[in-house]
Amino acid sequence: MIHVLLLIACAVAIYFSCEWFVNAVEWLGERLNVGKMAVGTILAAFGTALPESVVTLVAVTTGGTEEAKNIGVGAAMGGPLALATVAYGVSGVVLLLHRRKRRAAVTVTASGTVEVDPPGDSAQALGTARDMARLAKDQKWFLPIFIVKVGLGLVAFAFKPVLGLLFFAAYAVYFWREIRGGHDEDDELELEPLKFQPKAASPATWAVIAQTLATLVVIFFASRLFVTQLEIIGPLIGLSASVTALLLSPIATELPETMNAIIWIRQGKTKLALANISGAMMIQATVPSGLGLLFTSWKFDGALLWSGLVTMAAIVYLLATMRAHKLTPLRLGVAAGFYLVFALGLIPILT
Repeated sequence: MIHVLLLIACAVAIYFSCEWFVNAVEWLGERLNVGKMAVGTILAAFGTALPESVVTLVAVTTGGTEEAKNIGVGAAMGGPLALATVAYGVSGVVLLLHRRKRRAAVTVTASGTVEVDPPGDSAQALGTARDMARLAKDQKWFLPIFIVKVGLGLVAFAFKPVLGLLFFAAYAVYFWREIRGGHDEDDELELEPLKFQPKAASPATWAVIAQTLATLVVIFFASRLFVTQLEIIGPLIGLSASVTALLLSPIATELPETMNAIIWIRQGKTKLALANISGAMMIQATVPSGLGLLFTSWKFDGALLWSGLVTMAAIVYLLATMRAHKLTPLRLGVAAGFYLVFALGLIPILT
């Protein structure tokens, strides 16, 4: 019972820490003068993906056995899978609920015309064609990198570890592109008062940095404790350690990104929410992979290969709907179904 209570307490702590984190990171983006999308794809994504990258680093560099090091390989594969399926799927469901609440909302335009949200609002695409092209660009970056990542897990050759450096280079290029991407016409964020200085119209830079770092510390330790409780509860309810590691742990480690997305959607900042997920996916596809290639044999078994195939299928689905400008909340929610496919496919692999 104590483990369940700790699990719930950690989830609550992560949610409220993420609420303070997104508040701080928006101000941090304003201080650094980066575009709105870069706030999601770089600043927020880097902060929330850091714990998982540290876990991979510790596992692959300090693991005493090959099995212990493979925990890091599993984390490097499980992170993108959870983000591409569960995180996007949950975002779609939250968006669907959010739009249904607005369906009967009455608004007054600048000309004084009264408008009512149309009944089909929940079936409308998420943003303009330009927005969809912007989101699709991230997926087009992710997919080829991830295909190479999976392909390297199926072959063995002498200089394979050196290729890990290429993954770091790929993220460096992505990082530079995002930071230098400029500002869109609608790039201005509506900033809420900083939680640390709620009465200040323009908070001090030290307060912005302090709130960002403090919330990251809470997110890190709460996430670690959440995963620990999950690993204890799994066997207690009849799940093997391998099933717990492949099915539940990735969802737990990507909980901060999912929480960030939910918070931003509730605030009406959908583009930021989706950018946070896609940015975290780019980190998960490159940094942990580079570490895994440098310090392990990076050899995939059936379960890891299956996770890679499902991740690629989910991204192809999302990319197709984005490029066709048909990504609606419902279609985004369907992405979670790929995780169910993954779970069902694990049954014959692990038995």
